Amino acid sequence: MSSAHDKPIDPNKVVLWSDDYEGHDPISTRTFGFWMYILSDGMLFATLFAAYGVLSYSHSYYTGPIPAQFVAPWYTFIQTMALFLSVLAYGFSMTALKTGSKAGVINGIIASMILGAVFIGLDIHDVLRMLSMGVTPEVSGGLSAFYALTQVHAAHIFVGMIWMLVMLYQVLRKGFTEDVVGRLISLRMFWQFQAVMWVFIYVFVYLWGYMS
Repeated sequence: MSSAHDKPIDPNKVVLWSDDYEGHDPISTRTFGFWMYILSDGMLFATLFAAYGVLSYSHSYYTGPIPAQFVAPWYTFIQTMALFLSVLAYGFSMTALKTGSKAGVINGIIASMILGAVFIGLDIHDVLRMLSMGVTPEVSGGLSAFYALTQVHAAHIFVGMIWMLVMLYQVLRKGFTEDVVGRLISLRMFWQFQAVMWVFIYVFVYLWGYMS
């Protein structure tokens, strides 16, 4: 059977490029630009993971405690669920955005913020618990790498929550303008990326550390 791709064409009528610039979709252009930022942020986390991998052996902890003595994977599993549910809630807000429901977007962002706050609260509690045990960054290179990786991620979560707060204000005041929609999409990418990074942190830092 012959298809449209098999039909002969006249080379003189083939348009390889247009002389008129039709422009790009502004939201798509901004989304691509933010995706480039996400890639650079991935490089940052890759560097932190590499440093942790190099310093994750017992000799890197010198005389201090090793991860198996202070990590609590079941506790951080609650953090994992809080972050995943936060991403899910933000996904519901983006679904509401497609239908033009301002209330749905606002409720989804608020729910996502609350769950993000739960994640941060649990992280602070866990850090205070470890500090009370004498597990501090200056004890060894391994602990320095541990705190650098986990708390850089926590800082990203905190920034994402501030971003959500800003977007709540903009949605309420401006509605679904081109700029607001573009920022909501970028925030979705940022928030999902943090969830992906946390999966790696939970598996390779907490679970692997506990089993070591």
